[in-house]
Amino acid sequence: MAAFVVSEEVSSALERGAPVVALESTIISHGLPRPRNLDAAREFESILRDQGVTPATIAVLDGIAHVGLHAQGLRRIADEDLAKASVRDLPIIQAAGASAATTVAATSHLAALAGIRVFATGGLGGVHRGAHDTFDESADLTTLANTPITVVSAGVKSVLDIAATLERLETLSVPVVGYRTRVFPSFWLRESAFTLDWSVDAAAEVAAIMRAQDALGNRQGIVVANPVPADQAWDAEEHDRVLTQALAEADAAHITGKAVTPFLLLRIVELSEGRSLEVNLDLARNNVRVAGEIAAAWAAAG
Repeated sequence: MAAFVVSEEVSSALERGAPVVALESTIISHGLPRPRNLDAAREFESILRDQGVTPATIAVLDGIAHVGLHAQGLRRIADEDLAKASVRDLPIIQAAGASAATTVAATSHLAALAGIRVFATGGLGGVHRGAHDTFDESADLTTLANTPITVVSAGVKSVLDIAATLERLETLSVPVVGYRTRVFPSFWLRESAFTLDWSVDAAAEVAAIMRAQDALGNRQGIVVANPVPADQAWDAEEHDRVLTQALAEADAAHITGKAVTPFLLLRIVELSEGRSLEVNLDLARNNVRVAGEIAAAWAAAG
């Protein structure tokens, strides 16, 4: 059995040196409600195609990792109750012939195996609050330490420990570059309390960093921190109020470990009456557009 299959559309684009952008499936299967998740999956792909870029949505279906999905595959990840697979889960799911949506880590791993160099997601996983007790840290970080892919994200969700996440990325030698910003974004908000050492103003500059990374023999990924557009960001005061209440409720309910983040994200959607969900979609669209520009610049330089 092949470890993964690449769709004819994606394979053709890679052979021609045309721009390709990887898209994760977890945001569709676990991050958005039905039926809006299928609409979003189609929209993300359409944004790229309108830019002349080939989309490669990635998921595991019936034990086979697919890099690039047909229409039926998109429908399946939107309609079926799928497992959530990180890199460590891929061989188990494949051996069982099961299906799963891929996280940032698993998507990055499979995309890099296929030769895709640019990936758009919503927010990067990171170090969780209280990790000094729980050791709860996303595999997204360690995967990027040895996977040559450029990930465009709106930073990390504010429910995480942003300071610790940035420290871990530094320790793992993963470059973090702000896209038209010197402040690290916190997903729903354009800014956090943390400044960045480096920023770029254009996709061509990111492509140049990618070329330099390769020339130096480095195998790490690159994080492009792309803040949500100012007119689409969540109101900071409302965000802080909702986040504080959600954190207090989690503490009161004695929710710990891996259950904390799913609880917080669900309560934030409920407490914001869906506002956080709309910002989530807006920032994801923006990341897809920027990733398309970077992929086009990378292909043009190739």
